[in-house]
Amino acid sequence: MGASIIKKKKICVATGARSDYGHLYSFLKAIAADKDLELAIIATGMHLAKDHGLTYREIIKDGFKIKAFVPILLFSNSKKGVVQSIAEACKGFSKALSNLKPDMLVILGDRFEMLGAAIAAYILRIPIVHIHGGETTEGVIDEGIRHAITKMATVHFPATEVYRKRIIQMGEDPSRVFNFGAPGLDILKEMEFLSREEIAQKINFDLSGKVAIVTFHPVVDDGKLLLTYVDHLCKALDSFKIKVVFTQSNADAQGNLINQYLKNFVKKDPGKYKFYPSLGFKMYMSCLKHFDVVVGNSSSGFIEAPSLGIPVVNIGDRQKGRVRSQNIIDTGYDLNSIKRAISKALIPKKRKFINPYQKYRDGKTGYRIKEKIKTFRFGENVLKKSFYDVDFK
Repeated sequence: MGASIIKKKKICVATGARSDYGHLYSFLKAIAADKDLELAIIATGMHLAKDHGLTYREIIKDGFKIKAFVPILLFSNSKKGVVQSIAEACKGFSKALSNLKPDMLVILGDRFEMLGAAIAAYILRIPIVHIHGGETTEGVIDEGIRHAITKMATVHFPATEVYRKRIIQMGEDPSRVFNFGAPGLDILKEMEFLSREEIAQKINFDLSGKVAIVTFHPVVDDGKLLLTYVDHLCKALDSFKIKVVFTQSNADAQGNLINQYLKNFVKKDPGKYKFYPSLGFKMYMSCLKHFDVVVGNSSSGFIEAPSLGIPVVNIGDRQKGRVRSQNIIDTGYDLNSIKRAISKALIPKKRKFINPYQKYRDGKTGYRIKEKIKTFRFGENVLKKSFYDVDFK
């Protein structure tokens, strides 16, 4: 008799933007290098949008194959549009997952497109592996979406011990919740960062003097109030003698309003300001390494920035509740508060912060996650959700 053929375990990974792809990169590499596993990437969301740089091409450039595309961004510039986009994600992921027939679906984070992916997988009885669950960001709808995905997921990989305990508090079995830290930090161990000169050349912008990198995402339902906040941010930056590189807001409702405002603002002084749709993960990390301050409300200020020694001016409550390092300087939305926070961040001092998202510093968090799901038994019984009660006594 011939030797029996062992079927490879197929791991499907959903990615919707440059940001989550960067977090997933080391994990994807670990799967691709394992002869017992088959990687199936599904690209969706901002990856497929021209306005966001068609960043799916970055995935292909890195040597990965994309097995399915799920376009959903037709309607995403309003609250109603986000709902329609989630419906499109449910429809598209249902088709893709039915065709690919994976052993599991890996989802990172809390984007609305990932909710659609999770709903499709949950109904199709495909086990969900959730990375970066248990976090809190009280200023946006991501808060509810993240916890909804957690309750549909089978195995969890939160990025800190606080988040691990929170997932258990939500009723998830502790034997399925593992804290290895944030996999997106692995790449910092091996990355060949671009120099400041190389960044300047690639984005065609003079980076002499002090430089800020700014990303501001939607935080409120009222579009007029949101633009007031953006106006305060721009006026605060304008009061300093620093260069500013703006990166594009994401595809949340009202994100287009921010982007259009910033595009108009940079025209005021092209020698001082630059708007860039998508820097790509390597260039963005290189900016964090070489620039002087991060300003805005992006999660990258909390997760990646501490490891690269850059202070962060965190505006408003979008990231409220997130575990933080000492690199974070919180401020409200008013002009004077933002100016005071930027002034504080620009004071010259040694920059070395302890990153709570970096449990290990060996660049192997993605590998650890891969090994855990490779050996985890994903039988039909694990799909039966039971509630783990915490003894609060």
